[in-house]
Formats: sequence, structure tokens, C-alpha cells
Amino acid sequence: MIDLKLIRDNPDLVRRAVDSRQSKAPVDEILETDRLRREKTAELDELRRQRKEQSKQRPPDPEAGRALREKISELEEVLRTLDEQLQSYLLQVPNIPQTSTPLGTSEDDNIVLRYCGNIREFNFEVKPHWELGESLGMIDFDRGVKLSGTRFYVLKELGARLQRSLISLFLDLHTLKHGYKEMYLPFLVKKEVLYGSGNLPKFADNLYRDAVDDLWLVPTAEVPLTSLHSGEILSNDQLPINYCAYTACFRREKMSAGKDTRGIKRGHQFDKVELYKFTEPEKSNEELEKLLDDAEDIARALGLPYRIKQLCTADIGFASSRSYDIEIWAPGIKEWLEVSSCSNCWDFQARRANIRYRRASDGKVDYVHTLNGSGLALPRVLIAVMENYQQADGSIIIPEALQSYMGVNVIRQPG
Repeated sequence: MIDLKLIRDNPDLVRRAVDSRQSKAPVDEILETDRLRREKTAELDELRRQRKEQSKQRPPDPEAGRALREKISELEEVLRTLDEQLQSYLLQVPNIPQTSTPLGTSEDDNIVLRYCGNIREFNFEVKPHWELGESLGMIDFDRGVKLSGTRFYVLKELGARLQRSLISLFLDLHTLKHGYKEMYLPFLVKKEVLYGSGNLPKFADNLYRDAVDDLWLVPTAEVPLTSLHSGEILSNDQLPINYCAYTACFRREKMSAGKDTRGIKRGHQFDKVELYKFTEPEKSNEELEKLLDDAEDIARALGLPYRIKQLCTADIGFASSRSYDIEIWAPGIKEWLEVSSCSNCWDFQARRANIRYRRASDGKVDYVHTLNGSGLALPRVLIAVMENYQQADGSIIIPEALQSYMGVNVIRQPG
């Protein structure tokens, strides 16, 4: 969440920031609840002072003491209610975009910064991944639907191995080359962990929950990674902390009827390797550029054409102050597929999860900045590999970076 003091001292700045996101937030309600809370706090302090003075009286006045205790108890309950209401309002306010984030009213105002790699020219009719997957025995859509319903599929044999190989490549590159610490995390988390990352309460409808134990399936490894250090005060020399983690991801997002119904581009379950950083505030934008380059390195290693977009104020995530997207070209479906969104969340998540550090300069305690980005997301990278490396005979060449993981250099039709 953003600092209450910022809302109190500069509400117009916050209103403009929320408007720039094409969003809404209860700024007026926060100001009024905060005013009333401070007023009642002053009343409570005065009553406590009176009780302290009354307790010194000799002989004591039991009736006056009882009346003061009742008033104090009533006011304490009022303050508890106001605190809960204020917290509820604050959790609804999105992060403040950085001034370097372009203004925009929709995703159409995102800015393409650069194109990288060469888009392959084919001398045959290019097939989409669903045709390739079925003809090569890599994907079984019917059995996925039989098991779990629409938007589910089964990866088979070399399709499953290709997915596993990509995950292994991602993790190895980020740990061995880029220096991230690999973590293996629970796929089910407590609700306070989702509040810490900013997924609750705003995105409750998109999450899967076990109601019996009140545990929630993670929509991304960003969620548990955020809370690894919740409630802690880190030392300055620990920063930056760079983590990476593989998780399956689960999202109940409602998808438009008739949109992306073919293939494996959109589903309720997918795999992802996440990159995450805890940094000093003054270095977080520098670390964002490093994180972006680390994520791009996967696309470079696979020889896939991609582009980088900077997201405008209307398209950055709820917790983000500044974001870049990596999109890989998929020639079969003729689309740029988002495979990573790299974001600087400033101290937004750190305030929610109470993650602080002790500054080396003066020893004071301050909130860290948190950053996250996919490194990268599946199955879209799987789609891009299949479609970019397809051959005229229907086979798929395995990119050199994956060949040692796959154990084969080409995926051919069975038999």
C-alpha cells in the first residue's frame, strides 16, 4: 500500500495518480476515516489521562472510575472499527506510477522501445502450435478437457519433455549465470500472503481457494516470494536479494467467449519461473533494468525474436510503479505473446508485508523496494519455440540451448 501520510498531505497527487491509471480508489473515505480516527484517538488519550488522575484521588470515587472505564472501553472499540475500515480502504489504493511511466488510457498507449532478433521468413505454410502439437503427439486437448474441463490440456511425451527442458534452462541460466538464488515454494499460501503481494482483496475473484483450510493456490511465485521476509528487518549488506522460483500458477480469470479458444495460449493452470528482487530504494530502478535484461537473456538464448514495451499508466499492474513487457513473436498464430512483465513496485508491497531494512548511512529503518518479473512464462515460450522452429515436413528443430536437456535435436511425427 502507499503511505497514509502521502494521502493525508497530498491527496490531489494521489487522485491524479489513480485517475492516470483509469482506476478508482476511496481517497475521500480514507481522509475522512483518518480524520475521525485521529479525533477519537485524542479523545481516548484525554479519557486515559482523566482515569490516571482519578486513580490518584483519595478517597477513590468508584462510580467515576467505572464510568471512565466504560467510556474508554467504548472508545477503544470505536477505534478498532475505524482502524479496520481505514486498513480496508488503504488496501484498495493502487501504487503511484513513476513520472517515467508514460501516461495512457489503454494498452494501446504502451510504447514499443525496441525489437530484438530476426523474424524468420518461411517458404512454406506456417502451422499454429495446436496443429503441430497434435500431429507430433505433443499435446492432447481432448484428454485435458476430459480431466478438468475447458482451458486445460495434456502435454505428452516430447511435449512434456520440452516444457520441463524449458523450465530447467530458465532456472539454470538465472542461477548459474545471473546469480539468483533458487527457491522451491509452497503452491498453497495463507490469505495474508496474498494481501502482502497486493493480490487480495482486489483480485479475489481470479484466485482459487481451499475453503476448509483457507489456503489459496498461487497465481504466481511473486506471491510467496514477497512474503519470504515479511515482518523482518534486513541488514543493508544483504541487499539486493535476488530470488528465482518455479511454480505452477493458477488463475480463475474469466476469458472472453470465442477468444483464444484454440491452442494453449490461455488457461487456468500454467508454469512459470519468476524473478524477484529486494533492493535499496535508491537502486531499484537500476535493478529493474538488470532484471529486464536477465529475463531477455532467455529469449536471446533460445534465438527467438522479441520486443520490449514500456507499459503506460493505464496498463501497469495494481502494485507496479513502472513496468516493461517482453513479447515473443509466434508466427503460427501471428501474434506477439507476452512472456514477461518486469515491474518495480517501490515500497508498495513492502509496506503491506512489513519488509524493512536498516540503512547503512544512518542506521534508520526504512522499507525495501521489491521488483518482480517472469523469467519466463509458459506455455507461451513453448508456443514460440514450436512455431518459430517448425520445418516444412512438420518437424520441429530443438534450439541449441535446449538440446542437452531434451536428448534429441528434432521432434518428428511418431512412427
